[in-house]
Amino acid sequence: MERQQYVERCSELFAVGGYEAVRAVAEAGLEECGPDPVLYRWLGQAHAAEDEEDHDREAEAAYRKGLALEANDLGLLVSYLELCLRSDSFDHPGRARRAVALRERIEELAPPGSTERRRVDDVTGWAGRGYWDDLNVAVAQGQAQQAATAEQSVLVTDALRRAARGEAEEDAGEDLQAAELAAAVELLQGARNAPLRLILAHRVEAYVLTFVASFGLNKALVWSGVLDFSLWGWLLWVPVLVAEAKLRRAKKLGQERVIARIQARHDETRLLHSQPEN
Repeated sequence: MERQQYVERCSELFAVGGYEAVRAVAEAGLEECGPDPVLYRWLGQAHAAEDEEDHDREAEAAYRKGLALEANDLGLLVSYLELCLRSDSFDHPGRARRAVALRERIEELAPPGSTERRRVDDVTGWAGRGYWDDLNVAVAQGQAQQAATAEQSVLVTDALRRAARGEAEEDAGEDLQAAELAAAVELLQGARNAPLRLILAHRVEAYVLTFVASFGLNKALVWSGVLDFSLWGWLLWVPVLVAEAKLRRAKKLGQERVIARIQARHDETRLLHSQPEN
């Protein structure tokens, strides 16, 4: 298989969060095609995306191998810079020093307004934030996450209603959102999940009522003299948390299925290409 095919497969799998699969494809490409800066970049990015210390070390090793082959590869330079700026300068002073040299080199190579220069501006802006900037960003991210979860609840509720009417669902194929939705419908089917479906159908109201009920129960137990301090009311949050866990599980399951389908297509294509022509 040609190098470009490995690169395209890495890109496809990375887009759906299949980082382990990306690493496997990149390593297979390096073994078959030999050292290549683009494949080393994908290997490094697939490690860095895990955001763990061991993976960061592997990512750095991949970037350095790629830059040894092509010192002016902008993709590698920017990816390595992102890794260095994300790392703790106290634990990894070497990466902090390399970040300065990497940024200077990128500014020499990347013209103003280029994609690489914008990535540098984004990552350096992130690295230079103060406490209040981090707090504002965290609030904005939290609001965006809440909006995404609320939208997912609406989509899941609509899909459950269609399933209850007996409407056939189309095959999700490699559509990540459709696969996540199909997985949620599977996980929330059945009589025992009826309370969870009700919670998701009225998510905001469920949160408000659960908060009021849990707070009220704790206060009632304390004021009545039964307990000096009560946390029993927080048990009322269990159904809400279970419903949220179902959605998270559905996202993970949908992602796993899409990754498996992409890999199956890749394997099928490779098998067809490997067959001798008649």
